[in-house]
Amino acid sequence: MGTNGLGSQEQESKDENRTEQPDLHMEFRDAAPEPESSRDAPPAAGDCKTPASPAPEAGAHGHGAGFVPPEGGWGWLVVFAATWCNGSIFGIQNSFGILHTMLVKEHTDPDDPASQFKVAWVGALAMGMIFFCSPVVSMFTDHFGCRKTAVSGAALAFIGLLSTSFANSLILRYFTYGILFGCGSSFAFQPSLVILGHYFRQRLGLANGVVTAGASLFSMGLPVLLDKVVEPLGLSRTFQILSLFMLVQALLALTFKPLLPSGGAMGPPAMGPGHDESQTQDAAQAGSKWGKVVARIRKYFNLRVFHIVTYRVWAFGVATAVLGYFVPYVHLINFAKEQFKENEKEWVLLVCIGASSGVGRLAFGKIGDLIPGLKKIYMQVVSFMALGLMSMMIPQCAGFEGLVVVCAFLGLCDGCFLTMMAPIAFELVGPMQASQAIGYLLGLMSLPMTAGPPIAGLLHDYFGNYTVAFSLAGVPPMVGGVVLFFVPLIHRRLQRGQAPPEDTTAYMLPAALPAGEAKSCSNGDILPGYTDVETHI
Repeated sequence: MGTNGLGSQEQESKDENRTEQPDLHMEFRDAAPEPESSRDAPPAAGDCKTPASPAPEAGAHGHGAGFVPPEGGWGWLVVFAATWCNGSIFGIQNSFGILHTMLVKEHTDPDDPASQFKVAWVGALAMGMIFFCSPVVSMFTDHFGCRKTAVSGAALAFIGLLSTSFANSLILRYFTYGILFGCGSSFAFQPSLVILGHYFRQRLGLANGVVTAGASLFSMGLPVLLDKVVEPLGLSRTFQILSLFMLVQALLALTFKPLLPSGGAMGPPAMGPGHDESQTQDAAQAGSKWGKVVARIRKYFNLRVFHIVTYRVWAFGVATAVLGYFVPYVHLINFAKEQFKENEKEWVLLVCIGASSGVGRLAFGKIGDLIPGLKKIYMQVVSFMALGLMSMMIPQCAGFEGLVVVCAFLGLCDGCFLTMMAPIAFELVGPMQASQAIGYLLGLMSLPMTAGPPIAGLLHDYFGNYTVAFSLAGVPPMVGGVVLFFVPLIHRRLQRGQAPPEDTTAYMLPAALPAGEAKSCSNGDILPGYTDVETHI
């Protein structure tokens, strides 16, 4: 599991749109010149007045024409730090099945019929918090910068793992591992993707590929390490060893030296720091601190993407599918121990999932580049259908070798699903809103992803085996796949009701205004990069 590369793709598209913005402002000034009296008039509340002064230097405020990333040098150390961050966080999460078996031994009560249900919450909470905190982490990254956010998050994750080693009850481990480690991981993870756009543009794909491949190596190596140390050292020492990974990450995050100011990569490209300053000045002129707070909240939590029907359907389908997505990562090792007692290499299953997921991300990423438009979503449809089928096949495997094959397909489906998230978001909402669209999607995914493993544990406690649990875990991905199948159909139907392509500029550029009237724009109405459907809305 991982979302490597989402932030870097968003940054790249924001860069391209930001370089085009000066031309758009020039068109506005040509469309309706203002008299001198109106230029000094204060804008209406909530409006964004077209700037009449020259645009600030690109190198000072973002990826403009004057900013040239170093394309290497210190950036490769940043790539190494981002690789360590992605690999350690999701390597630990993907290897939780091994920790889960030890937690079951330590906390299982023979008189408690719901012990598996209770233990499964430890890992499920951690994974859920990584995604649940995503919208908030975006705000912190924008306000405080990548380095401060990542260092603080890694330090919190270190404290969470270290304190888990001293906890002796499930309730404490819900908090130390599930909440502290999960939240800290979220705050450390997202800045590691955003910072890549500060150092690379031409080589951004290469940098992202290095991070993806390196993170997959962690997912392959950590199960081997945990299998060797958990039994002889015990669960407490194992958590202490894992905490060292996050301590190293806190030190490596110090390399996240931003080349752009805080806030330069947040929000639509047309809304640079100058826009934020004008909003703040407008609120100050209104004489209300509450106005400042509301303006800032509206900037960071823009719900415009939910006005798009296709995005709502896509987000609902993905959130439904992930209800059973994380179940194999938590319960697969325990299932193998129960089903194949003579086999002592259960860790091979997690290594297989990690390796095939890495291969899937690279392969399906290349395939996705060849598929135009929203047809990419059919790759997610197939991956969810196959993932649900493979989950149902797990309890049907009579031999360990067959289970290894099923895990290989699970990893490929994982890689395909994750790789297509960012491109599909770009197609649905346009590059300017892709960052927030993905952040909201990850937040929606957190709730079902957290609930899935405990429900599977409850079914195991009730029926005494994993047959029903894994069989039902395959249903939500299939339902989600069916829902996603209709997204391109809805998109085409909405497009048929739009104006012809040659008339769409009427929605993108403002009409000439009468002399003396200040030009203003509502949030995002005249910014480039949106789909035809969103422009119409």
